[in-house]
Amino acid sequence: MKNVLSIQSHVVYGYAGNKSAIFPMQLLGVDAWALNTVQFSNHTQYGKWTGMVIPKEQIGEIVRGIDEIGALKSCDAVLSGYIGSSDQVQEIINTVQKIKKINPNAIYLCDPVMGHPDKGCIVADGVKEGLIDIALPAADLATPNLVELRELSGLTVENFEQALAAVEAIRAKGPKTVVVKHLSKVGKDPKQFEMLLANEQGMWHLSRPLHDFSRDPVGVGDLTASVFLANLLNGKSDLEAFEHTANAVNDVMQITHDIGSYELQLIEARHVIANPISQYRAEKIA
Repeated sequence: MKNVLSIQSHVVYGYAGNKSAIFPMQLLGVDAWALNTVQFSNHTQYGKWTGMVIPKEQIGEIVRGIDEIGALKSCDAVLSGYIGSSDQVQEIINTVQKIKKINPNAIYLCDPVMGHPDKGCIVADGVKEGLIDIALPAADLATPNLVELRELSGLTVENFEQALAAVEAIRAKGPKTVVVKHLSKVGKDPKQFEMLLANEQGMWHLSRPLHDFSRDPVGVGDLTASVFLANLLNGKSDLEAFEHTANAVNDVMQITHDIGSYELQLIEARHVIANPISQYRAEKIA
């Protein structure tokens, strides 16, 4: 069994951060170790929440404890998502470096959570800069959305061709594999949900249905990154992992939409995470 240290937010009610990531990875047969950057009552898009940012020292202390019982050597990957404060960034990268020193085959997926195309930046001061300057160069894989694609690349992204250029700019900064979780309004078809995969073998584009929610659920990106990583650890190629992820997430969204829920219905959709009903395929474009 493969093991992932997942360092991101936790909400007590609902699904975002580790609440969106841990269960899907476990369903796919990957053991996921949750290390929380914040603990909130609910995700922030409700407009109000309670809770606290975890002190940065807690990250190193927890990792040290895992190491002292001899378990850190069995960590196959680190996944980072929502970061609660700028000083947590370096602690996360220290953790990545420590794990890679113990297990050189371990990989780091940076899900560079900064914001949503329609909501703007939602992270603390300094986090964006830390992701760009510290986390991205250390990453093996990155999974940006449109806002994050622009910020990480430093380029204007207002159309499909510019999105492709931005992906390559990100790959040049560190991560060899990049998945764009949602192209939003710069895709080929605004009526579709579009994604990109880029690695050393080329670039692929995938379209699936765009579900019409009155309020878009939160945590979809966290779900996407975790399912993609779990698939890779299970031995799938980048392309196989990408297609499985897109189809599984599409089915989760369909079930969530059918129920009429603002929160992702991961438990209700548990069967399609491992075995998607959808069969959308990616097209190689470069």
